[in-house]
Amino acid sequence: MRRKPQIAFFWLSVLLVALPFLTGAALGNSWVRVLDFALLYVMLALGLNIVVGYAGLLDLGYVAFYALGAYLYAWLASPHFGVHLPFWAVLPLGAALAGLFGVLLGAPTLRLRGDYLAIVTLGFGEIIRIFMNNLNAPVNITNGPQGINLIDPVALGGFRFAGTQQVLGVSLPSTYLFYYLFLAFTLAAIFIAMRLQDSRIGRAWAALREDEVAAAAMGVNTRNLKLLAFAMGATFGGLAGGLFAAFQGFISPESFNLWESILILCMIVLGGMGHIPGVILGAVLLTVLPEALRYIGDWQRHAFGHVYVDPSDLRMLLFGLALVLMMVYRPAGLIPSRQRKREFAAEDGVAEQEQASLYDARG
Repeated sequence: MRRKPQIAFFWLSVLLVALPFLTGAALGNSWVRVLDFALLYVMLALGLNIVVGYAGLLDLGYVAFYALGAYLYAWLASPHFGVHLPFWAVLPLGAALAGLFGVLLGAPTLRLRGDYLAIVTLGFGEIIRIFMNNLNAPVNITNGPQGINLIDPVALGGFRFAGTQQVLGVSLPSTYLFYYLFLAFTLAAIFIAMRLQDSRIGRAWAALREDEVAAAAMGVNTRNLKLLAFAMGATFGGLAGGLFAAFQGFISPESFNLWESILILCMIVLGGMGHIPGVILGAVLLTVLPEALRYIGDWQRHAFGHVYVDPSDLRMLLFGLALVLMMVYRPAGLIPSRQRKREFAAEDGVAEQEQASLYDARG
């Protein structure tokens, strides 16, 4: 890619366009749906990467913004309130609402760091989920645990994403159409994240992440930068939530539990915190691999005639084992940035030097 980037990007574009057809032909349309969710998680991981990877603010309640975007889309594009606004009008509103709540979350946590910030954001995510689960009385706002159904399908002009459509003489199922829609939004999110990383704001976030006191001493406005990081990350989450609601046609509080926030954070840590290619790889791996592990039960039945280990238990066991091995052998992630590589190398060198000094002192 470094020697001939134009050729590499051309073949990458061809692969992305042909990917749903290749996947559908080889594995079936259910795996095209998995690709759709992988793109959604890439958007979510890129948003959380702004907060955690760029600004160094640990957020365990990120799924709350995902829920806000999804519920606003459901309120304004379903029979629940009798409102049926178009897709292009509802989606930005969901992103804006999530960004507003990102500022509201960031404002009271400006002086918190580390574990304290993580606990507050975790509580915020649980509060949003509990509200969504109980706001069905005395006024039915969220329909409680039953969720909101019959959400309007995506329609752009006269083109609808529901059912099979003919595009240039090619029959495309709805999963294929949503793949291309999600791909367009994912590419836009990647472009924005790259521009932010290379901008003056991105460098200020990096200074804030490395040493907040030193950044403030150099004139960096840490308060505004923290609020901006929360707002930008939340906007990405609200956008993904609206797309999720349009894709599913149904949402409920169960889709926005604490595990989702932890999973998105693991995607960033696994791939490489603060590095966009690593974040994308982590999101794709942790979306695709758990689905592939669902077939472990069939493999056991075919090989041994009996299922000895439940596939869901084995999935979680392998997931935890992979994270432990990552922290031991690849603590910087699968594809870390050059700066993060140098940081870990420097830390190892300092540790070895301190250990050698200790032995010299004992001698």
